[in-house]
Amino acid sequence: MNVYQKIVNNTSSGKKQLSILIDPDKSTAACVKKTAELANEAGVDFFFIGGSLITSDNMSKCILALKEYSGIPVVIFPGSVMQVNGHADAILFLSLISGRNAEMLIGKHVVAAPYIRGASLEVIPTGYMLIESGSPTAASYMSHSLPIPHDKDDIAMCTAMAGEMLGLKMVYLDAGSGAGTHVSTAMTEKVKNAVSVPLVVGGGVDTAEKAKELYKAGADMIVAGNAVEKNQAVIGRLADARF
Repeated sequence: MNVYQKIVNNTSSGKKQLSILIDPDKSTAACVKKTAELANEAGVDFFFIGGSLITSDNMSKCILALKEYSGIPVVIFPGSVMQVNGHADAILFLSLISGRNAEMLIGKHVVAAPYIRGASLEVIPTGYMLIESGSPTAASYMSHSLPIPHDKDDIAMCTAMAGEMLGLKMVYLDAGSGAGTHVSTAMTEKVKNAVSVPLVVGGGVDTAEKAKELYKAGADMIVAGNAVEKNQAVIGRLADARF
């Protein structure tokens, strides 16, 4: 079973999912090993790997280490064309539908396409939506795009609907790495009710309570990165919030 089919099957059955996001620039070999072990124990569903800006050559090492210490699928969450890597299981083919930067809607995709095809990666077309979180994030800065205001639920809903109509297979609402305010439950619920594709929510989800609220509001998958970097023990608590 491929990664996307697993996500769809889990979503259809009502099984909530957790992905741990790993930034290769912030991950030592020991840290990746420990994260993989804790994720195994907690029954984490996926690893996402990538970052808005990667300055090291650590990505391959991280992916291979995750696959050595865990059987959990590894999905690239790319911040640039340079983050295509054939060692992973799949890649989120992100279209930044919340912004109006053509490079992030199609330009970078044209450049990346032959590399992704050559790497034989499973491709998951994903409508990526940056949501304002109270402070600038690396993602909004690097993408040269304005996020959707935190309280503009209708804009988020219509944007997600358009993304699904364009054929995108998932919607990803992201407040950004280390966000002070996560995507609201009201926005999550409104978007979930408007689309039939799996809904992913990330950014600022650092407690089980926040995760539970978002799952209840309709998130099919929560992505946690910065919180895990600060305290790996949170993995088990976030995983328990699925139930």
